[in-house]
Amino acid sequence: MTRLYNFGAGPAMLPTAVMERAQQEFLDYNGMGASVIEISHRSKEFDAIIDETDELLIELAKIPSNYKILYVHGGAQMQFSAVPMNLINRLAPRKAAYVESGNFAMLAGKEAARYGDVSIVASSAATNYDRIPGFDMADIDTDSSYLHITSNNTIYGTRWQQFPQSSDIPVVADMTSEFLSRQLDINSFGIIYAGLQKNLGPAGLALVIIREDLLEYAMPETPNLLQYKTYAQKHSLANTNNTFAIYMMNLVLNWLKDQGGVTAIEAQNNAKAAMLYDAIDASSFYLGTAQPEHRSTMNVTFNLANNAVLDDFLSQALAQGLYALKGHRNVGGVRASIYNAMPIQGCQALVDFMLEFERSQA
Repeated sequence: MTRLYNFGAGPAMLPTAVMERAQQEFLDYNGMGASVIEISHRSKEFDAIIDETDELLIELAKIPSNYKILYVHGGAQMQFSAVPMNLINRLAPRKAAYVESGNFAMLAGKEAARYGDVSIVASSAATNYDRIPGFDMADIDTDSSYLHITSNNTIYGTRWQQFPQSSDIPVVADMTSEFLSRQLDINSFGIIYAGLQKNLGPAGLALVIIREDLLEYAMPETPNLLQYKTYAQKHSLANTNNTFAIYMMNLVLNWLKDQGGVTAIEAQNNAKAAMLYDAIDASSFYLGTAQPEHRSTMNVTFNLANNAVLDDFLSQALAQGLYALKGHRNVGGVRASIYNAMPIQGCQALVDFMLEFERSQA
């Protein structure tokens, strides 16, 4: 079997070594004679998995001791509801500030508006989200219970290069498409959340990292399984969690540690993105869609100057083993998602194809 280079935005490529390890252990985990998806979430064997996963996250992300790690049902979009339900009640009246830097940032703000007064403090919608909008923390209402940002915009290929700093207003960051792709100061955030399906594992579960003092503000009407405090008190096992997703994340984190951790993977991610952006910038055939100073290292977006040949580009790329390069309908063109698991050889193969395709159209 020949593996494709999977440039899909998510569910995304997982490291081959992780997939092989899961395959080897699938029928017989740790000599038990049973699969990891068959054993109890309350067994000592699964306790060992979730405990080690905590330890790996603390080590790799440098998570301080006053933060809790939660494994929450529903993926990142469920957190669009869970965040306001758990935090907008921190101050009265219920207010929150949102920065609208892309489609998912917009959806998060719309969902939060169900639970209180949401202020869009900055937006780049007018330029089709080709940049991170500028704003001043001093302009945010001090009665805001939190500020929400989306740190990397998967559809539009932009990311925050520097994060807002506040000692009074907790910063909440949706880091679904970039968590553990670069080094972060966790202390800059009240809550970080991320769906697993980009850099951490399979779809359907969200990782939430929350400062302990923010666990006490859930609205009284918040369902038990949407309360962060429930997860913190029960080690995310108040009911049967997605044990297989946690197991897969454990394997991914072990793989990341073997690569040299976040420092090493960040350097590789920068090199991969530079290869693609250099090819785009050196050509008039390819046109980048994100403003250069706001470009993402996870999602590289570009159009073809002659859009009539886009379908040929995509079909020929697929024939070369370059999978899922079609851009999102909001942007069009091409999107290459190059998460941690994408090897540098995949980016080189894409660059080589881009150069050859351009030559063929001359």
